[in-house]
Amino acid sequence: MSRFNLIDEKWIPVRFLDGTRDELGIHDTLLRAKKIATIEDPSPLVVAALHRFLLAVLYRALEGPTDINQAKTLFKEGLPSEKITTYLEKWRDRFWLFDEEYPFGQIPTFAPNTWRAWTALAAEHNADNAKVLFDHVDTTASGSIKPATAVRWLLATQTFAVSAGKSEIAHTGTAPSAGSVMAIPVGLNLCDTLLFCLVPQNQAVMQADIPMWEKEPETMVYLKTATKLLDKKSGKEKDRAVERGATGFVDLFTWRTRSILFKELPSSEITELGFASGVGYKESLDYDPMLGYEIREITDKETKNKLKKRFTVQFKDKGFWRDFDSLLPDDTRLAPRVIEHAVMLTRVDRKRLPRGVMILGQRYFPPRPNIAFWRKEYFVLPEAILGNRDIRHDIRVMLIEAEDAGKSLWNGDDGIKTCLASSIGSFAKALLSHDTTGTRDVQLSDIKRFAQSVNAVPWYWSTLEFRFHEILGNYTLEQDPDDILCQWLKTVRDTLMSAWAQHSASVSTGDAWAIRALVKAEGPVRRKFKELNDEILKLEPQKEEA
Repeated sequence: MSRFNLIDEKWIPVRFLDGTRDELGIHDTLLRAKKIATIEDPSPLVVAALHRFLLAVLYRALEGPTDINQAKTLFKEGLPSEKITTYLEKWRDRFWLFDEEYPFGQIPTFAPNTWRAWTALAAEHNADNAKVLFDHVDTTASGSIKPATAVRWLLATQTFAVSAGKSEIAHTGTAPSAGSVMAIPVGLNLCDTLLFCLVPQNQAVMQADIPMWEKEPETMVYLKTATKLLDKKSGKEKDRAVERGATGFVDLFTWRTRSILFKELPSSEITELGFASGVGYKESLDYDPMLGYEIREITDKETKNKLKKRFTVQFKDKGFWRDFDSLLPDDTRLAPRVIEHAVMLTRVDRKRLPRGVMILGQRYFPPRPNIAFWRKEYFVLPEAILGNRDIRHDIRVMLIEAEDAGKSLWNGDDGIKTCLASSIGSFAKALLSHDTTGTRDVQLSDIKRFAQSVNAVPWYWSTLEFRFHEILGNYTLEQDPDDILCQWLKTVRDTLMSAWAQHSASVSTGDAWAIRALVKAEGPVRRKFKELNDEILKLEPQKEEA
């Protein structure tokens, strides 16, 4: 007997415009989208996966948009409830979570040799990807979860699973966009948010772009078909999971990265599941509309030639605000297409410009499956993005100024020479090289360890982050870009000097050697202070003359 249909059952967590919260089925979420503020879940991975799932449903129900004119019509008129209802009724039998023939998102013929705890579904609890601090779920006695929770994590797993070695079917692959930063422009309501993300696809592509629920589930014979790859290190062939390319955004958004089968209790809750490799992804689409890209120079391993290659923007060990310009459209078309599309739709209606952009994703270190963190951040989208000015360039200039000033304070990423050219590096070298016997050799690793204990560096970046968010909110179409740059340079200058003053105050009570080292080390910060002052003076006379 079929149970828990995703169309009607409550499982999508939403917050309404009046602040109340509830869980809804697919039908109510889409038809009440204008009354919903946003999708909310404690897991950023679940939030991203739910948006991609709903977009896949809309692409199929609306059979578009196939061009910008269709997209503009949808934006003007809203989501057509009749088309959505008709589509969901047509495919109702494919949305049962528990079903003998078509269990949603699962492989009904999968008979696992070993049943695993439900925790395999969630990055927050999955011991395969390293246990998370403060997660006290015992994977050997984890209890059960409700169907609503299970389907949310099922979608998140298919979207963000990373390769974790061999499974009982084949080697586990990584989801197509698992390590990338995903961007979602946030509208006045969920309806606008989804319409911003419905980037048009070619009509021919759209017709062949099928989600997993419209297809027959993959057979075990197909899933066990190995793909032969050449191991560049050993020179020998190795087996990988069967793989294929994506037909379009819908296929990409509903990719079966893992083969899953839930074991249902009489209470309809889930304690165990079959969990193994799914379908590997072969690079095929020009872009994922939610991702930003960057061009990097790499060295070809075989020819040793320098090549420029496009990579997706990923989280790093620093705040994402320092790469914020990667979200802003320009002629390179490297920014997420969803933001480019949102700007195009709202140029004629500035009141509906996205309130901001949500950044979601995770960081891990391939080929290891260990997930360092997952993250959700929110940024105001500058209103000036609607103008003709290259705002991406303007923001990049501001961020470069902050980076350069930060390097005068501390730079441990570019070798010992640049490290000693920073004030913290110079101070650490002078201090650590002095001991009771005279002097000792100080390594870069010693200086880096010392720098980690200096509070001035994280204080500098956290203070600038707060101010950067303020700048974004003030960046309107009417605001003079030179005024904004001047204001930012003053902020960088003052923050840099305050950070150095903090460090100096912490050392001023030390011995004579430490004070001498401090005086000697302040040169890089003082020089940057002068450079920033010179830049500010170039901008301020222009304001007075105007």
